[in-house]
Amino acid sequence: MLVVMDPDVGDALSGMRDSPEARLARVAAGDERAFAELYDATASRVFGLIRRLLVDPSQSEEVTQEVYLEIWQTASRYRPERGSAMSWMLTMAHRRAVDRVRASQSSRERDTKVGIRDYDREYDQVAEHVEITLEGERVKRALQGLTELQRQAVELAYYRGLSHSEIAAELHVPVGTIKTRIRDGMIRLRDALGVTS
Repeated sequence: MLVVMDPDVGDALSGMRDSPEARLARVAAGDERAFAELYDATASRVFGLIRRLLVDPSQSEEVTQEVYLEIWQTASRYRPERGSAMSWMLTMAHRRAVDRVRASQSSRERDTKVGIRDYDREYDQVAEHVEITLEGERVKRALQGLTELQRQAVELAYYRGLSHSEIAAELHVPVGTIKTRIRDGMIRLRDALGVTS
């Protein structure tokens, strides 16, 4: 659990004997004590930034822990000529917090899409069957418009589920050739079916 310093105590950085840059250099050399001192002096600012972005305290603590793990693992990558150690750490914290927000949004959107897709609503099975059959016929006609080589590559990829390298091995041609055939075939299919990209 993250222990956040009381903001009324003052800035912990001002009471440090060594600068954050010096401590970070010692952390890069594997000095655990320097890491603990750096954590004690900077955790409240790092956590505060993350908490403002994530709001949720438990997620903020988790991301703060990830940030300090990354600091421990990558301290040797810090370059003082590019900015202060605190700026480097806060940039790392901001990036991780934004990544967490994006991941949460993506997860919610994915759950919503799955929920909508799985929503069991009444529908006309006959109409759906006819629509699927007609669409299948359109695809078959469009496939006839491809060259034999394109059709063969597309059918192996989409009807048999083979990878590019598996198709190349089966047809005894280079993988690049298979990729080109499939790409060109898909472009022609898209045009024939009137699909917009």
